[in-house]
Amino acid sequence: MTLSDDSSIESLALRFIDARLPKAEWTHEGHFAAALWLCRHRPDLAAPDEIRTLITRYNAATGTPNTETEGYHHTITLASMRAAHHHLRSHAPDAPLHQVLRALMASAHGRTDWLLAYWHRDTLFSPAARRAWHAPDKADMPF
Repeated sequence: MTLSDDSSIESLALRFIDARLPKAEWTHEGHFAAALWLCRHRPDLAAPDEIRTLITRYNAATGTPNTETEGYHHTITLASMRAAHHHLRSHAPDAPLHQVLRALMASAHGRTDWLLAYWHRDTLFSPAARRAWHAPDKADMPF
């Protein structure tokens, strides 16, 4: 998947919203691309309850169960949306999203394990954190 221009990011986000995005494109980068697009173009869908609905519907459409151990994870989702929003705000309002995405992916938050700087593994991957927001228990998030 190449997310090197804003039209590819928009395409990914719209296919995610419509639950037509192939599961293979729902990568770490794909998650952040969709989050950035939603924050900029559809902030109504970036709200906690709305993003939960979008992801659980997408998961169901791609055969991913939403259970205590897999599928939708509320704490990870909200932390990632905060990271995306923070990176979006750190750029000019009209900055191309592919440039914002590239900067985000090059930052510490672009690492797949970035959340472990703020949460202990047992806390983050608990069923309780999957169901509802759990504040970081290791370090405060900078945003």
